[in-house]
Amino acid sequence: MSVLPHPRYPTPVELAAFARALAAARPALCTLRQVGVSRAGRPLHLLSVGHARRAVLVVAGAHANEPTGGSTLLALAERVLAEPALRDGISWHLLLCVDPDGASLHVTPEPASLLDYHLGFYRPAGPEQPEWSPAQLPAHLLPPETRALTRVIDELRPYLQVTLHGTDLGGSWVQLTRDVPGLAEAFAKSAAELHIPVETAASDAAGWPAAGPGVHVMPAPGTDAAYPSMPDDARHSTWYHVHRYGGLTAVVEVPMWASDLVDDPAPHPAPAAELRHLAHRLLRDGRTVERVLAEALPRLEGVDGPLLRAARWVLELVPGLAADWTDLPPADTTVAYVGSVDAFGRRLPLRAAAMLLRVLRERGDDAAPPLQDLVADWSDAFARHFQARWVPLEHQVEHQSRTVVAAALRARALPDRPYGG
Repeated sequence: MSVLPHPRYPTPVELAAFARALAAARPALCTLRQVGVSRAGRPLHLLSVGHARRAVLVVAGAHANEPTGGSTLLALAERVLAEPALRDGISWHLLLCVDPDGASLHVTPEPASLLDYHLGFYRPAGPEQPEWSPAQLPAHLLPPETRALTRVIDELRPYLQVTLHGTDLGGSWVQLTRDVPGLAEAFAKSAAELHIPVETAASDAAGWPAAGPGVHVMPAPGTDAAYPSMPDDARHSTWYHVHRYGGLTAVVEVPMWASDLVDDPAPHPAPAAELRHLAHRLLRDGRTVERVLAEALPRLEGVDGPLLRAARWVLELVPGLAADWTDLPPADTTVAYVGSVDAFGRRLPLRAAAMLLRVLRERGDDAAPPLQDLVADWSDAFARHFQARWVPLEHQVEHQSRTVVAAALRARALPDRPYGG
């Protein structure tokens, strides 16, 4: 079953329509209910399949610019219904989109290129992201989306939470709050079959232990963060909320465009010098966007929407991250790790520029055309340097859904552990 006339990323409204039709067609197995509302009053829907006590919670839409998860939920719902073995002792609970407000602002359901993707780009500032807000805000200021998510976790007490993420350009990887033996093998097999590179040293997981290529286990609370300047410490996110019930979280990342340059495990010949170069470029590109913003700010008096807040938040990250990179690189730094940092360093100023461009275009500002040229140049350079190739949507979805199922079946055999374990 699909609500989409051709392959593209579904909107939250389309996801809800699919879930509603599925619940109506299979009422003995499926229920759809609203579990909260967004800041703008949009509903948050949970589709449940099966009735077993042991629960898997799958969350889509945590980052507005990572749209594959919605499509994956559609595929998962159909697969769980079609394969009774997947319901043997397990109930599946699919949170269709945890940030529908963000999804309404990221407006590239069918990106034809990295430029097309960035012309409609939106990703909220860190404190406005549902999974990350607990790492940056006191409890009484948490957004309603975060509170809805943690209420669902408290109700279901899942042995596994899976949150579906993605990257614009790169490879696939998994982050775990506890190791799941056997998952790395299943993950690698799926990626190989679908010709998706494994990002063996993702900068998101810098310094984390590896359970296998591309499968990283988060360090225990109290361990120093690899990038001290970054405010979004995963160990204070909603990913750890399941630990109080003995569960764990798996974060499954898939790329929209793949690069075969992100899986080289060979030692980099001169990592310190290359990271200094990347830090210098990050500072230079960040200052370029800051100059456009500073020149335009007098004309933007009274403007404080989510796009502008997010662009300014990204730019605030740049100096600290560049300083982190100029410190000693991790031991045994690989070509893949340096490539991941390279992509990260291109991504941040490009995202800030793209969101600022949308603000300026909406105002008809004279600074918009030259900034659009810069976004086009940076998008093209990003794609060319990493030899980007589109990953068919059906492959993105199949790999992500296979990894979710593999994690669910393997984590089921793990013993529950108390909070903090």
